[in-house]
Amino acid sequence: MPNRLQVLIVAGVLVALLVGNVIATHNALTEPHPGHNDFMSRWEGVRSYWRDGLNPYGDEASLNIQTRIYGRAANDDEDPGYFAYPFYTALLLWPLVYTSYAWASAIWMVLLEVCLIAALALLLDLFGWRPKPWLLAVLLLWTLLYYFAARGLILGQPGLVVYLLQVLTLWALANRRDRLAGAALALSTIKPQMGFLLVPLLLVWGARFRRWRLVRSFAAVWSGLMLVSFVLEPGWFGDWIEQIRSYPSYTEIGAPVWVVTQYYLGLGDVGEWIVNLALYAVLLWAWYAVLIRDQGERLDWAIMLTLTITHLSAVRTATPHYVVFTIPLIFYFRAIDRRCQSGGLWIALILLVLFIVPWVHFLTTVEGEFEHPTLYLPLAFGMLILLWITRRMWWAAPPLIATVSPTEQVP
Repeated sequence: MPNRLQVLIVAGVLVALLVGNVIATHNALTEPHPGHNDFMSRWEGVRSYWRDGLNPYGDEASLNIQTRIYGRAANDDEDPGYFAYPFYTALLLWPLVYTSYAWASAIWMVLLEVCLIAALALLLDLFGWRPKPWLLAVLLLWTLLYYFAARGLILGQPGLVVYLLQVLTLWALANRRDRLAGAALALSTIKPQMGFLLVPLLLVWGARFRRWRLVRSFAAVWSGLMLVSFVLEPGWFGDWIEQIRSYPSYTEIGAPVWVVTQYYLGLGDVGEWIVNLALYAVLLWAWYAVLIRDQGERLDWAIMLTLTITHLSAVRTATPHYVVFTIPLIFYFRAIDRRCQSGGLWIALILLVLFIVPWVHFLTTVEGEFEHPTLYLPLAFGMLILLWITRRMWWAAPPLIATVSPTEQVP
């Protein structure tokens, strides 16, 4: 059978599965049970812009969002559901505003499932790990059903898209496809709090080691997004900043450092900033080793540390963002699989614990519609401790992302 025909058959089967998944999701979930509030605010803001000609940050669009969520304007003690994303999100969601919300959210949920599965596939290739078929099946199920991913799917959290884009960035850098890496990194800025430390690290690293294709690609794509945004909605940036400033006033829970220093210890902003500055000092030490001392073997670890401290110290994070911790977990799973004869069983046991514990934690502590603040702590702080304890293990491993000269890069 010709290879082209095989590809067409596989592609046809995949398309049929995706379409069937969208229809089943619509009929069983999104039509009878509207939700996906994290997606709702973005979708209605974008729909209000493209269909009604409204500023997505304006009062009328905000009222449209609130009406879809509450059936009325939000009360003072309720989340106003502001659009609150960079305007170029309107470009990415544009195709979904020409159908009903039930169909749009069904398509979106399936796309998020694809993001999670695609990210896992890229990570397995990035780390060069080939788990046994039964373990791969367990990994796939866990990827979709463990608490942080499942909550992201239920809410329609765009952070799952950013997670895939960040994984794609790392995979592309490891495979010397710097243009692809720069484009993916630029697109990942649709949710800036997930990459506010990663983006500068990778751009400075790219400039330091003359990976100019990475830098130029990021600059071109990000500048293009910004330019189109200003052409379509000239005042969007100021409106966006205004919504960002008001964000902490209606969010229930801050990042893990906030939970510890302010929610539990009552140390106020000063205490929170002291802890954050201590974390940033550790991060700068890690960056210094890579960027100034040219210790390239530490880059992978520095990236994982950067992602971890990002979600510990951001002004606001969300538990679905914690899917990014799958990246270092795959590194540890590969090490266990290679070093232990029964490594697959140990990994399955760890996956079971990582599945059960957060769900039990959530179900036993949930307060109305809100997660308990303690849900933000174990995985984030646990990963920080694990990365520090095993730092020499990362440094000794063959680097995933190696510094190469420009002539060695793949176009």
